This record gives sequence, structure tokens and C-alpha cells, in this order.
Amino acid sequence: MTATPPSLPIARTVESLRATVREWRRQGLGVAFVPTMGALHEGHLTLVAEAKERADRVVASVFVNPTQFAAHEDLGTYPRDEARDATLLTEAGCHLLFAPTVSEIYPEGSSTRIEVDGPSQGLETDFRPHFFGGVALVVAKLLNQVQADVAVFGEKDYQQLLVVRRMAADLDIPTRIVGSPTLRDGHGLALSSRNAYLSEAELAVARQLNGILAEAAAAVSADTPIALAEDTATNALLAAGFRQVDYVAVRRADDLARFKGPVDAPARILAAAWLGKTRLIDNLPV
Repeated sequence: MTATPPSLPIARTVESLRATVREWRRQGLGVAFVPTMGALHEGHLTLVAEAKERADRVVASVFVNPTQFAAHEDLGTYPRDEARDATLLTEAGCHLLFAPTVSEIYPEGSSTRIEVDGPSQGLETDFRPHFFGGVALVVAKLLNQVQADVAVFGEKDYQQLLVVRRMAADLDIPTRIVGSPTLRDGHGLALSSRNAYLSEAELAVARQLNGILAEAAAAVSADTPIALAEDTATNALLAAGFRQVDYVAVRRADDLARFKGPVDAPARILAAAWLGKTRLIDNLPV
């Protein structure tokens, strides 16, 4: 019979979080951090597994960050189930859950903002101009609060990963930012909390996204012009049943800059498309 794992300690305040981390440091233990917005799935748990490989103790946060949602987006309906999240993290071997309130992260009078450039330009920013400023602010705060040796982010949010990596370097935050490969279902669909919004019919369409991007990546690798591969993939997504394609773009993998000619460096193809009211993103190496 499998023993029931002990319940996961939960820190609600920065003070209690830091007290636990200080004790781990006193014992000479390394610390890894996995920031999340909850609604956890297997993809998040692979980040915890990656973190466990890199440190003795793992902190995961669950915080639905209001500063990265626009007024018309799904902040109010974003799925929340802390008890389920805590159970999954316990089973994954996480050592501490940091679950602060909004007022703990943004106390009354908070007025500092972070303006980001570089890899934040274009793609998501063209459609969610507020997004990366909110992400950079909350991640900077969380990295400062946890003060881990390493933090693990999923490659599914590839542009976010590069923005966080650039922000941490620019602000001299010593935590090393690590990307973990995207976890997919048996059909190739990237696991996402927002997949729960999809109907069965929409899921069937969503599972074509990865294959269409893979075909475009192969075409670019075979010297198809970038613009032609992007247009072909966009049309294929619309034909598959996506109602709107925000972008399909081939960019440099290290900084998401556009190629000025043929692909002459490691590249990434990224896409965002809508099914009903649900917006899906994905990316693949070229």
C-alpha cells in the first residue's frame, strides 16, 4: 500500500516564505522555484520535476496575477482550485506552496511598474500590450521574494520565457532562469490550463495546431521563404476551424528578432489562434 504523502506546507506571506527559505539555506540546501497561476496540470508538474533535479528544495507559487490581464480578459473566470493544486504539488514532491493574496503581492500604495523591451516586442505584445509589463513586475517580485538558485518556466510560453530571462539579467537578479520543454497530450496539443475551456469539437480542431506548425517548420528548414511558410500555416489553421489567427511567425530563437534574409541561426515558429472564446498559443523549434 502506498503511503499518503504529508500535507504540503503553505506560506501566505512573504515573511513566512522567507523564514522557510532561510532555514533551508542555514542547512546548506539549494532552492528551486516554479511560479504558476494555478489550475495545475501535468505540464506544471514536469516543471516541478525539473526543479527537483536542480535543487534540494522546491517552492511553487500559485498566484493569479491581475496586472497581466486586460479588462476584457478572463481574470474573473480564470480557473482556481487551490486544494487540488496543493494535492498535485504534494504528490509531485514539492516542498512549499507560496499562495499569497493580491494585497500581499501588491500592498496598498504600490506604484512601481516595469517597462520591458527586447524580446517582448511584437507577437503577444501586438495583441496584449499590457501583458509583459505585468508579467515582468510579478516575476521580479516573486524572484526577489523566494530568492531561489534557479527558477523553471515552461517553453510553451516561449516569448514569456525570453522576456523573464532578459529581465532577470538586466536587473541583476541572481536566480538562473531555466526553460523546460512543452508537455503535450497524445495528439500533440500543448497542455494548458485554458484547454479546459474547449468543447470536444474544439479540442479536435486544437489538436491540429501542433501538426500545422510542424509542417511550417519543416518547410522553412527546406528553404521555403519565411513569409510563404507563415501564410500557408495561417491559412491551414483557418481551414482547420480556428476562427482567428493572431500570428504565425518564424523568429530567431535567442531574442525573437525577425530574420532579415534566409534562416541563418536557430529559429522558433510561434503562433496564437482562437477557438471560440479561447486563445491558444504554441511554438516549436525550426
